[in-house]
Formats: sequence, C-alpha cells, structure tokens
Amino acid sequence: MPADLPAPPGEARPAAGRALDVGVHATFLALVATSTTRYVVRHGADDRWQLVVVLAAVTVVAYGALLVASRRTSSRSVPARAATLVLLATWSVLALLAPSFAWCALPLFFVCRLAFRPPWSHVLVGEVAVVTSVALLRLSDGTDWAALVGPPCVAVLLTLVTDRVERDAAARVQLQEQIAQAQARLARSEREAGIVAERERLAREIHDTVTQGLASGVLLLEAADQTWDTAPDDARSAVRRAAVAVRASLADTRNLVHDLASARVDPDGFHASLLAAAQGQVPGASLTTWGDARALAPEVAHALLRVTQSAAANVAQHAAAERLDVTLTYLPGAVALDVYDDGVGFDPDAVAAPSSTGGYGLRAMRRRVARLGGTVTVESAPGEGTVVAAQVPTHDDAPTTDPLATDPEEGSR
Repeated sequence: MPADLPAPPGEARPAAGRALDVGVHATFLALVATSTTRYVVRHGADDRWQLVVVLAAVTVVAYGALLVASRRTSSRSVPARAATLVLLATWSVLALLAPSFAWCALPLFFVCRLAFRPPWSHVLVGEVAVVTSVALLRLSDGTDWAALVGPPCVAVLLTLVTDRVERDAAARVQLQEQIAQAQARLARSEREAGIVAERERLAREIHDTVTQGLASGVLLLEAADQTWDTAPDDARSAVRRAAVAVRASLADTRNLVHDLASARVDPDGFHASLLAAAQGQVPGASLTTWGDARALAPEVAHALLRVTQSAAANVAQHAAAERLDVTLTYLPGAVALDVYDDGVGFDPDAVAAPSSTGGYGLRAMRRRVARLGGTVTVESAPGEGTVVAAQVPTHDDAPTTDPLATDPEEGSR
C-alpha cells in the first residue's frame, strides 16, 4: 500500500510495502507528467493549455500535501482527507479538460481506499470510475463504448478484491489476538500448575524430612519422660537420640529454605544412607542388597531414600513392630526397594485422608516414585505385618561401579 498507511509504532515499514509506495507515487507522477507533456505538444496553440498546466501543477501539489499529511498524522486524518478531496476535484476537472489524464485513475483508486473507509471510499472510487469513463469516451471521440463500460467494471473488480483482502487481514489480526490470548492463558495455567507442583513437592519434602524427624524426636522425648525416674540411663539415651533427630530436622529445614532439591547422598555410600534412614526411625532395622550394585541417578537415589525414611517412620509410629527389614534389589533397567515389618498391619484400602495428624506418607511415596515412572505397592492386613515395595526405572548405561553405591560390608544383615 502507499505510504499513507503508517507503520506500527516502533516498527519499520516492510521493504515490500515501501517498494509499493514508491511504485504508486512514481506511477502517478509519471502519468501526470506524460499527460501534461502530451497535451502541450498536441494542443500548444489551444487557449486552454495554460489552465491544464496549472491544474496539473495543483494536482501534484495536492498529492504531495496528501503524502506529507499521511506521514505526519495518518492516512485517515482530517488534513489527509482534505488533501484527498482537493486532489480528486482537480484531477476530475483536469481529466474532463484533457482526457489523457484519465490514466491517473489507477493510483487514485488506492488513494481513495486509504483515505476513507467504506462506504465513502466506494463512493469516491465510483466517482473516479465515472470520470475516467467519460474522459476515455471523449478521447475516442465517442466511438469506443468499451471505454465507457471498462472503468466501472475494473473499479468494481478492484473494490471486491480490496474488500476481500481487508477482511482477510482483519481476520488474521483477530486470529493473532486470539492466539495471543490463548498463549497468555496457557502460560498462566502453566504457572499455576507449576505452583501446585512446587507446593506438592515441598509438602512431600517436609513430610519425609522435617515431619518425620520431629515426630521421632517427640516419641523419644515422651519415652524419656515416662522412664525418667525408673530408668534414668534409658531416659538420657532417649533424650540424646531425640536431640540427634531434631538436629537432623533442623538441617533438613535449612536445606528446604535454600531450595536444595537435589539428592544429597551420604559420602559413606548410598546403601549406608538407606540403612541410616531406616535406623533413624527403627534402631534395629537391617539392610540387604541383591544383584550387581551400580550407580543410580541422583533423583532415583533421592526417591528411594525418602521412601525408606517415610516407610520406617510409619513403622515406628504405627506398627509396633519387632523387626524392620529393608531389601534393595538391582534389576535389569530398574531398582526395587522392599520395606518389611512384622507389626500390627493395616487395611491399605482404608488409609485415612490427609489431615493435621498425618495421612500423607503413602500418598507422598506414590507421587514421588510415579514422577520417575515407577510404582509403589503396599501389601498388608491387620495382624500380618506390612510390605512397602517400590520399583523405579534406572539408566542401564550408568557406570557399573560407584563408591557411593558399593560397599562390601553393607550387604550383610
């Protein structure tokens, strides 16, 4: 489109649009100059040639004023529309006086479409078509009737095409706005989902670390209170163990504050970390490993460590068990963890809903392992003990030896 269409703020007009601007301007000026020259050469002795030259000059000045007004404001501003009307008026008189100026009609079609919206643009385009028809008919001395019919037909065709292009452009703009709105909604929903996922992650971390440690500390302090007078040595031992549990909870809290979400495997070995997690809740817990030990991804090791810790905490709080056995089995492409206790058992289908008193343990285990593509199953019945089994896929191309995963002393019960 001609330069009458301003580019969006802060954006340069596309090269194709600038080329079309130059083409329209150059075409109009070339047609005016050619028609003026033709008239002067052929009708130099005519007493109207001076009027034609003056009108041609006024037409060029009006066109220039239109360009200036369009660049400074917009193609549909009041100054631009006033310049357009002056341009059309002078050109119409000029075309009727000198029919060769009718060839300037095509650039003027774009000018009318840019300066005015339908239906006024249709009216002005119709006026240009009528003037062109009359001028071309006079140019043929009234013998060429096709010249009378052709310009209106061309004007109608160009109008239909331009209307369709403008409608398609408006539809594209509307579609882009809808896409932008949909993307904004999607980004908002993703942020909300991220917030929910982060809350769930923090809930699991707090349950599997701080909550379990504090619960263990509370149980030890309560036991110390009950035996303070009758067995002071046992009471002091329980207090010391409670202090250890509280310090561990404090360390876990600091890690959460600093968002240390990555796994922190104990330097003495991953197996030793599992055994420590179990014995931190049940001192007599044991660990058995099967298969060829290999390095595990940090997130897999972290998940198994938390499952062991949470399952052992449940045993300490609810099972009244005499033994707790943890079995780690390395399988092709996976690793399995089984936590068995000989306690009172329970009905897995009747797990209480989460509340301020608990109920998060098994749900947190399942969600944590499911995020890694694994599964958690619970086998239990009242009076028959409990087995919590977790299986997580692993990367089989990991190194076969790892100082954190192999320790010849850890395979014994």
